[in-house]
Amino acid sequence: MLYLVTGGSGSGKSEYAERLARSCFESLAAPGRLYYIATMYPGKDPENHRRIQRHRQMREGKGFLTRECFCHLERLEAEPGDVLLVECMSNLLANEMYLEGGGLADAAEKESADVVTAPVLRLARQAAGVVVVTNEVFSDGVKYDEETARYLRLLGAINGELAREAEGVVEVVYSIPLWRKGGVLC
Repeated sequence: MLYLVTGGSGSGKSEYAERLARSCFESLAAPGRLYYIATMYPGKDPENHRRIQRHRQMREGKGFLTRECFCHLERLEAEPGDVLLVECMSNLLANEMYLEGGGLADAAEKESADVVTAPVLRLARQAAGVVVVTNEVFSDGVKYDEETARYLRLLGAINGELAREAEGVVEVVYSIPLWRKGGVLC
């Protein structure tokens, strides 16, 4: 089962995605694990370190096993009873595009979207559930430089593909979940 959770910065999407992943996990009769796939590369930016610490505190005591995966999601495997929360697609894409060793440095746009979406879809087939968090960054109306525009096109293509394949798509606005496709099935 695949869910896509989107929303703007500070919308409450991460907290909602955690609740959704836990709900899916708790509804299972099969043994498995609840994973938090952390994609934010901390680097040297103090703000990233603060964000990572805040997210760790938010999920403390909630049963998540954290696996850091800054890029190359294709290296992950899941068991049939596992539920994975991938936090978040926009970080994963940026890492794949710009981190040394990322998989998208010279790839064409269509190939780039496939490099990122294929592992998510494979994990969704392997696991009992995958919840993917992504950002809504497309409604500001600003004209960006070509590289930023490329990033946004890729994120849009990835979000669109995941939304097409997902059983449920939810946009979180002011901590209110607005289901755009499907609904909670677990």
